Amino acid sequence: MNTTETSSINNHAAFITRASLGVVLLAHGLLKILVFTIPGTVGFFESLGLPAFAAYLTIFGEVVGGIALILGIYPRLVAMLSLPILAGAAWAHISNGWLFSNQGGGWEFPVLLIALAVAVSLQSTGSFAIKRVPGLDKLIPEALK
Repeated sequence: MNTTETSSINNHAAFITRASLGVVLLAHGLLKILVFTIPGTVGFFESLGLPAFAAYLTIFGEVVGGIALILGIYPRLVAMLSLPILAGAAWAHISNGWLFSNQGGGWEFPVLLIALAVAVSLQSTGSFAIKRVPGLDKLIPEALK
C-alpha cells in the first residue's frame, strides 16, 4: 500500500470516528429535547445535584457539537469540548454498574464515547469535512483546528 492509499484510508477512518461520535452526541441531545423534554432533563440534572444551566449547556453541546462533528467543523476542538459532557455522563451512570444495559444505564457507553472523543481530538479532521468557518478562524488557535 502506498502513502497516498494509506493517507486516504486514514482520512476515511478519521471521518468514521468523527461522524460516529457526532451522530451519538446529536441523538442524545435530541433525546433530551424530544423524549425527556427540556424541563424533564433539567429536573433530572437537578436531582443529581447539578444546576439547571448544566442541563442547558449539555443539550446545547450535544446538539451543536454533534452537528459540528458530523459536518467536520473544528472537530478536534469540538471533541475536546465534549469531554466534560461525556465525563459527566460517566459520573451520572457510575453507580449503575459497568454495562449500559443495566437499569439506569451503566458507565460502559459514556466511557467508550470519551475514548472516541479523545481519538477525534488527536486525529486529522478526516474526509468530508468543512473544517473551518470564515470569521471564526481568527478566534481558534491553529493547533485546535
